[in-house]
Amino acid sequence: MEMLIISGLSGAGKSRVAAVLEDLDFYCVDNMPAELMPRFAELCAATRGRYERVALVSDIRSRDGFGHLFTALDELGAAGFEYKILYVDATVETIVKRYKETRRRHPLDSGTGGLEDAVRREIKALEPVRRRADYVINTTGLTLGRLQRTLYRLFGSGDKQKLRVSVMSFGFKYGIPIEADLVFDVRFLPNPFYVPELTEKNGLDSEVYDYVMSSEQSREFLKKLEELVDFLLPNYEEEGKMNLTVCIGCTGGHHRSVAVTEALAQHLTSSGHETECIHRDIGKN
Repeated sequence: MEMLIISGLSGAGKSRVAAVLEDLDFYCVDNMPAELMPRFAELCAATRGRYERVALVSDIRSRDGFGHLFTALDELGAAGFEYKILYVDATVETIVKRYKETRRRHPLDSGTGGLEDAVRREIKALEPVRRRADYVINTTGLTLGRLQRTLYRLFGSGDKQKLRVSVMSFGFKYGIPIEADLVFDVRFLPNPFYVPELTEKNGLDSEVYDYVMSSEQSREFLKKLEELVDFLLPNYEEEGKMNLTVCIGCTGGHHRSVAVTEALAQHLTSSGHETECIHRDIGKN
């Protein structure tokens, strides 16, 4: 079992670190009392592989937790459990700014010494933990994307996490999907609905798909759409976005939007992107 102890300054981003580690298949527990760590490790080990990766957040909220943390870690080692310590750090100015923005109270802010004094007292209290840490991540000026890349480099399989793309067709008459990140309106394209032999078919049928894509207008639009999405995806990945929903809409969600969605999904799949194709309204009258 792989065990990671996450510690560090309040407001430095331990919860965000834990959230990213969950995507790496860590089972994360926030604010774990140090005294419970050895017993918790025993319980995880007893599940016989159910919990292969465990991350425990231990911080100043435990008040006297750091008085017992090293004792608990020694007990873990004596019991044969291997562990690493990840310390999450940030500058005093950064911590103060974050607390000002969230309007939350620092755990050591008694209301008499001020926020900066509380942060500096926490730094001093956690110095023994920082010295013993196997990894130190300073989140000052660190975007979510850079934090994810750092954690994936340290604890991932070595493969870069890819953005997952959902391409969804829909009908405007039923409303824009609430999960949409990008919305494109294709109601200007030739409409198979007005072709008698195509009315009852949909964009999954080759006759409808060919009809929609046969016009120069459709081909030019699809080319520009593919170029735009190809430009956007690596930039979204750089900022740490994990999921993107691209929605293509026509009037009823049966013909034009379905055909264009299929074409875009095929392009993204052939480009190596993890792509899901959804036709929300294709079955509606």
